[in-house]
Amino acid sequence: MKIAIASGKGGTGKTTLSTNLIALFSETETVVLSDLDVEEPNSGLFIKGELVKEEIKYKMIPEWKEDTCTLCGECQKNCNFHAVIQLGPQILVFPELCHSCYACSELCPTSSLPMISQRMGTLNHYENGNISFIESRLDIGQEQAVPLIAQTNDYIDETFDKNIVKIFDAPPGTSCPVIEATKDVDFVILITEPTPFGLHDLKLAVETMKKLRKDFGVVINRYGIGNNDVIDYCENDNIPILAKIPNSRKVAELYSMGKLIYTELPEVKQELQKIRNYILNLKINN
Repeated sequence: MKIAIASGKGGTGKTTLSTNLIALFSETETVVLSDLDVEEPNSGLFIKGELVKEEIKYKMIPEWKEDTCTLCGECQKNCNFHAVIQLGPQILVFPELCHSCYACSELCPTSSLPMISQRMGTLNHYENGNISFIESRLDIGQEQAVPLIAQTNDYIDETFDKNIVKIFDAPPGTSCPVIEATKDVDFVILITEPTPFGLHDLKLAVETMKKLRKDFGVVINRYGIGNNDVIDYCENDNIPILAKIPNSRKVAELYSMGKLIYTELPEVKQELQKIRNYILNLKINN
């Protein structure tokens, strides 16, 4: 059972929900938490553990071999991302734009663009009781988050039993990293806040999930501020509201100290239990 926690914007509470929900699950069963916000992972601030495995992750990019190249232009023609271009008597490769699709390399008639490995980041696997925590981190200067997210998902599929509940802390927004983080999950939790900005970005996230044909529900964070427009929108579109986490200064204080929230605020634990029960019902039905 794979559950992604996503949103249309940053700062809505994805990591807060992910870490507290996984900790609640871990009280009764073995679970996996994966931080897929590889550009700025922060679940590790709240979920500690013993490092059991560390891997350096690589992506494949082409390297131009001038001595065999005939400057036919096929590589530039076949690259959809403008990562390989012909400039006079040279072929220029831009690793930051490369999507490792192998088109330029495979279609080169003289094999002048062999693919070579380039380090892009790290994957760390931590254990803490019933929690397996996987954190991937993109190296400074790397611009492609998608390959690292894809390799992290592959590691989880290869390492853990498919029946274990897995929660993925997805990147913010609705761009390519979010698509990669959510495309293979069973259910998506969209967390939002009851404000005009929250509603605007929730609509973007909802449309994205509909395009991906994903089942999803909404959690309203900081409930009590703003207005009821988010609730009205969900009711009109028949979107299930899984929980309403109340707005509280105490939540912010605990978060700023790197502490879990549900253990000290019963009203938050009550809402998290609603989400947990919803997920367990999905698991049974699937």
